[in-house]
Amino acid sequence: MSALAYGIQLPVQSQSTIYAEPWEATAGPADLIAIARAADRAGFAYIASCDHVAIPRRLASAMSTVWYDPVATLAFLAGATEHVRLLSHVAVVGLRHPLLTAKQYATLDHLGGGRLILGVGAGHVPEEFAALGVDFEHRGAVLDESIDALRAALGPEEFPEHHGKLYDFEGLGQKPRPAQEHVPIWVGGSSPAAVRRAALKGDGWLPQGDPRDRLPEQIARLRRLREEAGVAGALTIGAITEPLYVGTPAWETGRRTLTGPPDALAESLRAYRAMGVHQIQVRFRCRSRTELTDQMAAFGADVAPHL
Repeated sequence: MSALAYGIQLPVQSQSTIYAEPWEATAGPADLIAIARAADRAGFAYIASCDHVAIPRRLASAMSTVWYDPVATLAFLAGATEHVRLLSHVAVVGLRHPLLTAKQYATLDHLGGGRLILGVGAGHVPEEFAALGVDFEHRGAVLDESIDALRAALGPEEFPEHHGKLYDFEGLGQKPRPAQEHVPIWVGGSSPAAVRRAALKGDGWLPQGDPRDRLPEQIARLRRLREEAGVAGALTIGAITEPLYVGTPAWETGRRTLTGPPDALAESLRAYRAMGVHQIQVRFRCRSRTELTDQMAAFGADVAPHL
């Protein structure tokens, strides 16, 4: 059984009150570079950035309005890193024409040396869709076809071709092509429709906050759907862990946080691997950028070897 890969959704670039730490409010580009480089050094599989175009007032107090653009953010950090992969978690690709999305992310992959993972999701904010003139009620069907169109547009062909109900294109060239021959597409979400979409159309699944006890059922459904549909190839199954703190904290980190010595954390996290999870997304409780990068270094050095 192979080791669990581990990645991180970057702080600072999205500041929902559900997970943002107080220090992030005054952080900026230099902090993002330091954290991305720490991930590179500590063996993280990926760094991830979210996607929201605009947040309505009714949600701003909970979600905040701080949501960096994922293409700009990941391209900025591609130039500051060497090995860590660049994940959109998740791009709401239905908000944009697939050729526009392909142009942006193909360029990112080209500039980053083939490190893109395109994470996609349906979106959940009606006002965003309305402002951009996109159908919110049928966003699932839009995402389904967008994935098919992006498979073509991010493939090896200079003149990609797609003929669908919503999008129709051929004879239009786009360069640079992605550095990768095959850009992995990971599908986000935990609803029945999202799980089905991941099983039938994805190279990976990014759950949306499923607790540990729900994951085995979801993973079994993914496998069953792929088998029934005759879908071949590997599917990278992900999980978002509980908040972590390596060592014994001298402050209150919250009741859900997993804390303790590295071997104890590793033992707890290996339960994900036993379920059939291939990569875990971790988030560390921290009071500053320095505490975060110290935690990342400790995780890479002392916990990861036991995963």
